[in-house]
Amino acid sequence: MWDSPAHPSNSSQAEPKRHLPARPPTGEVDFGALAAGLLADGTLTLAGVIPMVTQPGIPNDLVLSTSCYGPRLRTIEDQSFSAVAMGFRRLELGLSDLPVDLQGWDDSTRETGIRVDSVVVGALKPRSENMSGSMLGSRDNEARELALNSTRRHVRLAQQLGAPVVVVRGCAVEDPKLADEAASLERELLEVSEDDREALQERVRSFVAKVQRKGQRQLEHFCRSLHAIRQEFPDTRLAIEPGVRFNDLLNYEAVGWTLDDLVAQDVGYWHDTGRIHQRGLAGLPDQGGWLDSFASRMYGCHLQDATDVEAELPPGQGEVDFRLVAEYAPGDAAKVVEVNPRHGRAEVLASVQFLVDRGF
Repeated sequence: MWDSPAHPSNSSQAEPKRHLPARPPTGEVDFGALAAGLLADGTLTLAGVIPMVTQPGIPNDLVLSTSCYGPRLRTIEDQSFSAVAMGFRRLELGLSDLPVDLQGWDDSTRETGIRVDSVVVGALKPRSENMSGSMLGSRDNEARELALNSTRRHVRLAQQLGAPVVVVRGCAVEDPKLADEAASLERELLEVSEDDREALQERVRSFVAKVQRKGQRQLEHFCRSLHAIRQEFPDTRLAIEPGVRFNDLLNYEAVGWTLDDLVAQDVGYWHDTGRIHQRGLAGLPDQGGWLDSFASRMYGCHLQDATDVEAELPPGQGEVDFRLVAEYAPGDAAKVVEVNPRHGRAEVLASVQFLVDRGF
């Protein structure tokens, strides 16, 4: 798993400050020197003392989400050094049960050259069922204004970190009965027999169509909210990402309408391989359908594997066709590895090799 670093300040006697091996004149990270900086006990000789895997990761062009760390590494400085040791040069500030401590970012980016490519709205607070950004389409004026203010804070943070994109995830339609019905359908899908699957998939499609009809007003509010943010922060791009549940406002049709409505505002699409795979298994538009429709407007994608019963798996441990995703994803789109923090560094490294072998 992700081991917590031992900080000198937590010990009774302060240890001498450790430093990375000197970087080459180009300013790029020397991964050979990084690997050579291993101590006898397997830790790197750098500030924060990050334990390392048995072998360094291969340098890659993928992005690592900070959500992969969970509570194991608490500061952005520790996460940055750990990511670099695994071969990553880019981070996403993602959702977590415990938000990352951003102190030390300037030092870590100066020493390693790592950068932040994207910030997910909600990253500044503990992960919850209804993240603040998900209320941008709320029918309640006060809740919507709170969500707007939260999104503004995330955009300002992205600008401070030099991240060009802020990701806004979908929001549930505000109807308790629809939430209960969505949860019931999800439970049924876990237990359905093959003989009954097609009938259940038809019920899911009918339910999502009903959600779309009842959520039309919220979708209008959502579009207005994004328009307002883009007017205030024209230098930071926004990307919308479908949510998890069947009662989510941003289903296949709604994403298309939103992108068309905000085309002049340069709002883009953010793909989620695991969730879309699961929606396809439930009878909704599948991976190929989403990619065929929205890849041309894709700013990035979250790369996670999935089965019919589990998501947030490291790529290579589920059923997602990542070759298909690699074929569709634009070259300049951020490809973000985002897996559940219960998966350790060895699994993340294996997923990187898996993705590289499939064209990423």
